[in-house]
Amino acid sequence: MELRQLRYFLAVADELHFGRAAARLLIAGPSLSQQIKALERDLGVPLFARDRRTVALTSAGAALVPEVRALLERADELQRHARQLSGSRPVRIGYVNWLPPDLTARTAGVAQLYVDAWVVPSHQQAARVADGSLDLAVCWIRRSEAAQLGLRAQLLGADRLYAVAVGTDTSPVRAKDIAVLVDDDVTSWQSWNDYAEEFARDTGCVVRRIHNGAITGPAFFDHVRVCTTPVLNSPKGQTTPLPPDLVQRPVVDPEVVWTWSLVRREDEERADVIAAADAIVRDVGDLGLDRVWLPSDDPYRAVRG
Repeated sequence: MELRQLRYFLAVADELHFGRAAARLLIAGPSLSQQIKALERDLGVPLFARDRRTVALTSAGAALVPEVRALLERADELQRHARQLSGSRPVRIGYVNWLPPDLTARTAGVAQLYVDAWVVPSHQQAARVADGSLDLAVCWIRRSEAAQLGLRAQLLGADRLYAVAVGTDTSPVRAKDIAVLVDDDVTSWQSWNDYAEEFARDTGCVVRRIHNGAITGPAFFDHVRVCTTPVLNSPKGQTTPLPPDLVQRPVVDPEVVWTWSLVRREDEERADVIAAADAIVRDVGDLGLDRVWLPSDDPYRAVRG
């Protein structure tokens, strides 16, 4: 008797039709019939009464259904547990443009970590975790998006954004006196666009719509040079050195912060994935997010009084 034969038995018991059960199991009908007959021989009892038109469970078959189902569930649980213990598969983590510099140290002795080299926008990294392409990702995510995708988001980091302007004035500038860029390429900039448009609605700053990917990089600097107001930088430009003709200006009233979440699936079962996630976010704290502007659907806006 094999577990495979017991799975075949349950499929036929559920369908009461050999053809439908065979299609569900992706095997040929005659092979399924032969395996059921072999199982009946091994058990010493008939499991099904069948003729050309109907299939029905015998009294012995009906009595065995709950026991077989429980046995297979236990076998599946044992297999999952064995995979967790094996540690053979690394924990795969993706990111957008930022990772904690001590990431490897945080997970040392906890899990084997593999940093995925495919850098894509936040909403795409979150979708990859949801579909199982990744185990973890560092990204910006909204509370509603996390719920929709079945993800758990934990605070990992925060970038204070600043304005970039022409000239030498590095004094603070009020949020309502700056501009934000929104790009029509939603494939690349959906998360940033959502963030920027809500920031503009809340503060009254100017929205400038673009179509050339000037959210970051040299094209962003060129756009700043033709603007009459300072322009909010994006988190992807946090570490890019400014050209000598441009300056940083702190944004106030309110300060502006972009949060980074570590996301994993809510139904995650791998012990090493859960342990790695806990180790990565351990001791992060609230990062002072009660004193800054956050989008209304940011998972960490709740910490504000």
